[in-house]
Amino acid sequence: MEFQLKTLSKEAIPAALERAREYRLLNEPAQAESICLDILSVDPDNQTATVHLLLAISDQLAENLIENLARALALLPSLDNEYQQAYYRGILYERTARVYLRRPTPGSHFSAYDMFREAMQFYKEAERLRPPGNDEALLRWNTCARAIMTSHLEERPADDFRPMLE
Repeated sequence: MEFQLKTLSKEAIPAALERAREYRLLNEPAQAESICLDILSVDPDNQTATVHLLLAISDQLAENLIENLARALALLPSLDNEYQQAYYRGILYERTARVYLRRPTPGSHFSAYDMFREAMQFYKEAERLRPPGNDEALLRWNTCARAIMTSHLEERPADDFRPMLE
């Protein structure tokens, strides 16, 4: 069944942004996502709504990692500047690492390590691009480093399988 969605008025955008933020804080990311989509349908260049949408989708990574990560990564080019693109790409990889860290499957800790290291590379890039006085990327880099150390994560071992030759 298809519905014709109702259109948000431009005057309601500030309150809707606040509502999306509140739903994320209440751990209701699907509601926050819906609100952000409504905002972006009226104001496609709204950077705050794009960031909230990206974060709301990333809040749902544990539910469908591959699809939600792809959806969130696809939003990055919509961000205005290279700093934000690098910083939020780091956020996405860090959150992906945390999903892997909670998974009890074989090799998931190696995947967590890989994703934390990937996030750290993007935070390093964001640190280089950051505006003066903005140390968010540095703080996130430290958080990833601590997660690796406290969880005793290690790089995936090299595959040293050698077939027996007769």
